[in-house]
Amino acid sequence: MRLTRRGWTVVATAGGAVALSWQFGPRALNAVVVPLVVVLLAGLVTVSRAERPRVTRQPIAEGFVGEHRTVAVTIETDGPLAATVSDAVGEGLSAATRPVAAITLEGEQTITYDVELAHRGRHRVGPLEIAVSDVVGLVERRFEYADRTSVLTYPRVHELGRGAVDDLQALAGVTERREHETFDHLREYNRGDPLRDVHWKSAAKHPDDGLLVREYGDDEGSGTVTVAAECVAGHDDELAAAAATVVTVLLERGLLVGLVVPDGKEPPKTGGEHHRTLLGLLAVVDAGELDERTRRAADVLVRTDADGTTIVGDDRELPFDAGGAVDHPVVTT
Repeated sequence: MRLTRRGWTVVATAGGAVALSWQFGPRALNAVVVPLVVVLLAGLVTVSRAERPRVTRQPIAEGFVGEHRTVAVTIETDGPLAATVSDAVGEGLSAATRPVAAITLEGEQTITYDVELAHRGRHRVGPLEIAVSDVVGLVERRFEYADRTSVLTYPRVHELGRGAVDDLQALAGVTERREHETFDHLREYNRGDPLRDVHWKSAAKHPDDGLLVREYGDDEGSGTVTVAAECVAGHDDELAAAAATVVTVLLERGLLVGLVVPDGKEPPKTGGEHHRTLLGLLAVVDAGELDERTRRAADVLVRTDADGTTIVGDDRELPFDAGGAVDHPVVTT
């Protein structure tokens, strides 16, 4: 607990009034000092009796670079309190204005503000500080909360033209899975299934039964692609964006996609949840090189150095150029 600048002004004013009383009599003391002392003492009592507010942070949804997210903090008090609430925004995030709010807390209140996901990676919001003061603002007491909320920012995913998509798929050594598969049966739709597999005729005939998707028979292992990604120091952001674009395109083509990077790997799968897993791995990927065995085992190798990014596969190379591409922040559903 401490005096604010205004509180110290009151103390100085009261001290000056006491000095004047020596020259002009005790009336000056009664007229100025007593009300100031009463207000100051009331502030000291009020703030000293204030209990620590209870704070709950709400989770922040992950997103892509350039998107905005809302930070929400719920504060609960047992009685009305004049307070200033300030939050810290970590590196990789950007707030249009400093997240500070001067409000009266009473009961349960939720404070919100927006942040921009400026850079890929796992970033944090917090710690939070609440400065409780008396009504006049003479005395304050600060409460600090070390808890932080993390937010995962995916790398940019660029939309490629139809020709580039076809080149990438050919480079991966696979064609559309549907070209090699035969229809087997219908089953209930599960989250993450490609919408192209929905049997819309059945959905139209039986709207109350939910969506059905077509299940295909296939030779084991067909339609599976493993993407490996590596880069030299200082080019990890470019690598992350290129690899994220590659895995997104292949997943949207209905393929099972795996990913290997210098500091992690994910086996081939499909679906929206797997897409988010791959993007999360690329959100935190660091620079590094893969061993030769991993490079040879991969169907597609994404490699970034000072000269740019190259996609290698099927004994061919394609340059990856994101210049002029449209950002494509879509997670496969």
